[in-house]
Amino acid sequence: MNRQTLEELMVDYSVYLFYRAGTELLALLPLPLLFGIGQLSGTISWLVLPKYRKLALRNVRIAFSAELSERQMRRIVRRHFQRLGANLLCSVKFARMPMEKILERVRLEHFEHIENCFEQKQPFVLFLSHIGSWEFCTRLFPHFSRGQRTATVYQRIRNPHIDRHVREARSRFGLEVFERSEGFGKAIELLRSDGGTGILMDQHAGDGGLWTPFFGRLASTTPLPALLARRTHAKLIGFAVQTDGFARWRAVAEPPIDGSSESIEKLTAHGNEILEKQVRRAPEDWFWVHNRWKTPRPNFLLARYKRGVFLPDGIELKPFRILIRSSNWLGDAVMSVPAVRAIKNGRPDAHVSIAVPEKLAAVWKIVPEVDEIIALPSKSVVAAARLFRRRPPFDVAILFPNSLRSALEVFLADIPRRVGWRGHWRRWLINQCPRQSIPLGIVHQTYKYLELASTLGAVVKPEFPPAKSITDRREHFKFGLCP
Repeated sequence: MNRQTLEELMVDYSVYLFYRAGTELLALLPLPLLFGIGQLSGTISWLVLPKYRKLALRNVRIAFSAELSERQMRRIVRRHFQRLGANLLCSVKFARMPMEKILERVRLEHFEHIENCFEQKQPFVLFLSHIGSWEFCTRLFPHFSRGQRTATVYQRIRNPHIDRHVREARSRFGLEVFERSEGFGKAIELLRSDGGTGILMDQHAGDGGLWTPFFGRLASTTPLPALLARRTHAKLIGFAVQTDGFARWRAVAEPPIDGSSESIEKLTAHGNEILEKQVRRAPEDWFWVHNRWKTPRPNFLLARYKRGVFLPDGIELKPFRILIRSSNWLGDAVMSVPAVRAIKNGRPDAHVSIAVPEKLAAVWKIVPEVDEIIALPSKSVVAAARLFRRRPPFDVAILFPNSLRSALEVFLADIPRRVGWRGHWRRWLINQCPRQSIPLGIVHQTYKYLELASTLGAVVKPEFPPAKSITDRREHFKFGLCP
C-alpha cells in the first residue's frame, strides 16, 4: 500500500464518519423541522452556488422558454433549490421512520397499477426520476411486495464506506441492490422470477445512450428499462414522488406499458414523454442541477453514435444552435462549404449560423445547409460578441480561422463550447481543441476543414467525387476567374 492510497483511504473514512454523524443527528429531528431546515439550506445554496444556479436556469430555459417568462423560470430555479434541500434532508428521516408514519405523509395515487402486478405475479420495471423525495421508493415497494422480490439498479458511490452503508440501508427492508458495473444478469433473473425492479432513467446516459427527445431537445437516454422489459416481457411503469405541501408528498404511478409490444427505441422515447409529463406536474421538484442535455465531448455531432437518434412521429425538435465562424477570405470560405454541410448533417436538430464579414455574406446565401447568416462588424471584437449575445443562446461555436480575434469573439459571447485548432496564442480561449494530424505532403485546405468536422463526429467521405472529365469536348470548356 503506497502513501497516496493510504491518504485516500483516510480521507474517505473521515468523510464517511462526518456523513454518519450528520445523518444520525438529522434523524433525531421531527420531519417538519427537517423540511424547513432543508428549505433554508436550499435557499442558501441558491445564493452561494452560482455555477449550479446557472446550470439549472439553462435547463429550465431549454424546457420552458417557449411557455414561461424569464421571471417565472427564475422562480422555478429558486424554488427548486429549496425543494431539493428539503427532500434530501427528509430522505434521511424516511430511512428510519416506520412505514405507517411515512404513509401518513405520503398520498398514493394510481398505486393499483403496481399492486396488480404484485397480485398477478407480473414482472415490472419501474422507470423512476429524480423528482421530489425519490429515495422514498426504496421503502415503498418492499412494503407492498406481497413477498415477491424487488430490486433497484444503482450507480456505485465513489466513497466505498458510504456506498456500503447505503446498500445495507436499502437492503434492510427487503430491497435487493444491483450495481450497474456488475452487469444486468441479476436484474433479468429477478424479473423472470416475477419480481419488480426500479431504474432511474432521467440522467444523461453518455455515449451508450439513445438520443431521443426530452422536452423537444435531443438527450442521451438510457435504454435499460426498455431492454429489460423486452427481454423478460415485463410491464413498464412510470413512477414519481412529488412534493404536495409542507412536509407532504404524493406518489403517482402511471398506467403500465406492455414491454413486449414496441421496439426498444419507441419504449425509450415513450418513457421520456412520461417523464416530461411528470416534470410538468411539479417543475420545482425535478433535478435541474443535473446536466441532462449535456453537450458530448468531443463528438457533439451524433451521426457516429452506436445507438443513434430516434425521433417519434410528429416530433418538432428544439434546435441545437451551432455558430460557425467563417474565414474572412473568399477562397477559404468556399473551401469550407463541404465541412459546413457535414456539420449540418451531423445531427437532425442542427441549426447552423455562419458569422462572416459582410462582404462574403452573399456566398453563404446560396448554401442551403446554412440557416442564418450573421454579418460581422468590420473592426470591433466586442461588437461581434454583443451581436452573438443578442441571438438565442448558441450551444457550440466552431472556428474555421486560426486567428486570436475569432476566438475572442466567441469567448466574450460566453458560448459554452468553443472549438478550433491551436494557434496565435488563443489556446486559453478554446475549450475543445482537437489534435491536428500531421499530413505528408501538401493537403488541400478543404480537407483541413473536413478534418475539423470529423473530430466533432461528422461523417466525412474519404474522397471528393472526381470532377467531370473535359477531355471529350475540350473546345467547349470555359474557365474564368472572379477578380
